[in-house]
Formats: sequence, structure tokens, C-alpha cells
Amino acid sequence: MKYKTLLFDADMTLFDFKASEREGLKQTLLEHGFPYSSEILETYSKINDSYWKKFERGEVDRATLLVARFADFFREIGVSGNAEAFNRQYLENIGGIALLLDGAEELCRELSKTHRLYIITNGIARNQRRRMDKSGLNVYFDDIFISEEIGAQKPQAAFFEYVEKHIPNWDAESTLVIGDSLTSDIQGAINYGLDRCWYNPEQLPYTLTQPCTYIVSDFSELKMIANKK
Repeated sequence: MKYKTLLFDADMTLFDFKASEREGLKQTLLEHGFPYSSEILETYSKINDSYWKKFERGEVDRATLLVARFADFFREIGVSGNAEAFNRQYLENIGGIALLLDGAEELCRELSKTHRLYIITNGIARNQRRRMDKSGLNVYFDDIFISEEIGAQKPQAAFFEYVEKHIPNWDAESTLVIGDSLTSDIQGAINYGLDRCWYNPEQLPYTLTQPCTYIVSDFSELKMIANKK
């Protein structure tokens, strides 16, 4: 078997973060007496995504991201609120929501019998660990590497250097990075010279200049690649 170690991103690779985000934001807005609608969710998602892209590029730190996204969001929807307090409640709410993508648990269960599985994520440490525990996925993974705890984020090489040092018997040639984000997961694997598999169920265009080792649109294709001889 070519690949022995699989490095999985968490959100939108295994966890249905969009659904969790929707439920967590709705709950927090209503708790604060703010309006909620699909348009408001879309506004927040765009702002949030832009800040995570800035974080990946090293333009903002995590503490700034978490509060500034809601300060911008409040201005955009025309409400007045404490962005820091709202963020704390939002993180508490979303941390308790562990919705998996269809087939994710089965995928991890099967692959864990023949591979070493690890999570690599830029998510919030406390939330990611809570969601792993609640989802039951933690039984299939040898470890979880979180940028907040490491002090570096995907796609930075320092993140992957830490991962390499903390995985026993590391072998780059038999390691595969799997994720949905081109700018975080796939670019990070490219930067570190690792094989990479872009999980792309929406069949979006590939926009990086360097090639991707594999592109898949469903978990059945991913299983075939992971078990490649």
C-alpha cells in the first residue's frame, strides 16, 4: 500500500461545518435579540471566510480574526453589539455542534483499520476537541494537530514541520494530505512536498499554479486513492 499515513483536514472534509455554522450563528443571534435570515448568514459567511484567508496568509492573528469578523458583521447588518462577548457565546454554541458529512464516520472507521489517521486543522482548539469527542471520530485518529496549539497554521511549512516531528516513524513518501481548502490544505502540502488529495464535491475549478496529486468528488474515490498500491 502506497499510503500509510493520512492527514485529514476537519471542517468540510469530515465535519459539515457549513451546517454547524448556520445553526451556531442562528442560535447566538437569537440569544442576543438580533435578526436572522439566510441573507444574514451569507453576509457573515463571506466576512468570516475573508478573515480566515487573511489568517492563512499571516495578515491577522487568531485573536484579531475572532473579534474583528463580528465587528465587521455587526456594521454590515446594522446592529450594535459587543463583538468580543458575541464571539465567546458563538464559540460556545458551535463547539457543541458536531455534524458530520454523510459517510465520514464510515470512511474513517474503514481507513483506520489499514492506515494511521491524523487531523490537521486551523480551527479553534477547544471547539475542535469538543467536536471530535462528541462525534465519536476521535477513536479512529492517532492524534489531532491544531494550529492554535502549534503556533503556526496551514499552509505554513512550520505547521507541517511540527506534525512531522510528532508522528512516529514519519515517512513523507507514504503520507497523504486530504482536505477541501486549496489555499490551506493543498497549498500547505505543496509547500512541504507532500502528496495531496483535494476533496472537491462541488467540482470547483482548480486555481493553484502547482499541480494536485489527486482530485476527488466523493469518499468512494478517496478510499480508492488511500488504498492505492
